[in-house]
Amino acid sequence: MPIATRQQVLAATRQWLRPVINVLLRCGVTWREFSELSKTTYVEVATRQFGRRGRPTNVSRTAVLTGLVRRDVRKRREMLATVADEPSAYVTKASLVLSAWHLDEEFLDSRGRPKSLPLEGEAPSFSSLVLRCGGSDVPATTLLKELVSAGAVSQRSDGRIEAVKRNYIPHSMDEKMIRLWGSVLADVATTYVHNLTRSGKVPARFERAAVSDQVDVKSLPEFRRFLEAEGQAFLERVDVWLAEHEAKPGGSRQNPIRLGVGVYHIQDP
Repeated sequence: MPIATRQQVLAATRQWLRPVINVLLRCGVTWREFSELSKTTYVEVATRQFGRRGRPTNVSRTAVLTGLVRRDVRKRREMLATVADEPSAYVTKASLVLSAWHLDEEFLDSRGRPKSLPLEGEAPSFSSLVLRCGGSDVPATTLLKELVSAGAVSQRSDGRIEAVKRNYIPHSMDEKMIRLWGSVLADVATTYVHNLTRSGKVPARFERAAVSDQVDVKSLPEFRRFLEAEGQAFLERVDVWLAEHEAKPGGSRQNPIRLGVGVYHIQDP
């Protein structure tokens, strides 16, 4: 069996990262936040899953595995021990602008509310607000378009700009859907980790797909109806089987585990 090269692994990683980064950008998560989360997660996985004889990996070996210095490994282990999966925060320029607009007296009216601002000119103006927040590398018009698109500011017919929201979230995402997104991606990834790393005696977990790249786009509505009917019927049969095999308190079946299957629609953009 050919062994995957590091370049092939990175290429595959980039493939699944694209849809992940799509959601992160829509939720206002920056590359710095993702980088911090990535470093902490590297330490977490290396520590918990790459130890020997059931023990956590020591600091030196974790540093070797992750490429981080030992001081950083210790720091992130301390974070993991005290904070529940929360990387250090990084504020975007858009968020800084909105915060300053709501807090800086120069940009507030007599009632303590954000003033409406002209785009250009001396303070108080939108361009001067952007400069005050360290946005010299970002054109004020570019930042304005992004804030308007996110519904955080609005531009009146006379050209003046008003703050509508205090927080910058490019595209709002439903909380329950985000939690489901994380859970589903983790389940699929865990199945692949099992199949990629299992020994020859351990059975593979079921993973199959039915895909064609030659389907007439006009058939999409029909496919949706077909998948909803057939997929739902299959999942209902699985649900019945799972219910019949649940471990009952005090019964003969013990050691309950989380078990199930997922069905999802595949379609390229």
